[in-house]
Amino acid sequence: MEKCEITYFDEIRKENTMEVIGIVKDFQEKSGIRDIVISSNSGKSALELSKELDAKELNIVAISLHSGFHDGDDITWNEEYKRELEDYGVKCFIGTHALSGIDRGISRKFGGYNTAELMAETYKTVSTGLKVAVEVSIMASDAGLVPTDKEIIAIGGHSGYGVDTAVVLTSAHMNNVFDLKIRKILAITKD
Repeated sequence: MEKCEITYFDEIRKENTMEVIGIVKDFQEKSGIRDIVISSNSGKSALELSKELDAKELNIVAISLHSGFHDGDDITWNEEYKRELEDYGVKCFIGTHALSGIDRGISRKFGGYNTAELMAETYKTVSTGLKVAVEVSIMASDAGLVPTDKEIIAIGGHSGYGVDTAVVLTSAHMNNVFDLKIRKILAITKD
């Protein structure tokens, strides 16, 4: 049996980001896990993580919203942040969201729900940050940026509020999504 401390945030706030990064830094140093994926719409949260950890010695992947998530063809990356991230050796990725994908376009046009959205909503019953952490880990796996055969740290949060959730998991590709296993919760917001 192993005991693991979990940090529970009572509210969604931008200030949770630095606390989560500190928790991840401590856990990474103790565990030796080298693969970390983080959701970061503008790149700011990923940049804060990269400043705290030795990004050149780790495999850090920052994932942003796909083009057209809000409107038009806009990308949410801040170009200055993205350049800094790349200078730190962080891999920056934008791709189709694993827990919505093309299914979201179908449900928007015709109504109803689809399997991916039901999975997303199920993760959200625990926390939106958990849903995002799972989703970005699948996206990173599909892009070949993180392994599926060993534990990684996945970090998620609420759009516009930074990150507030960190979990240890073994990721999976979309076509084997139920092979994904959450191993530890390090921090989470009760939303």
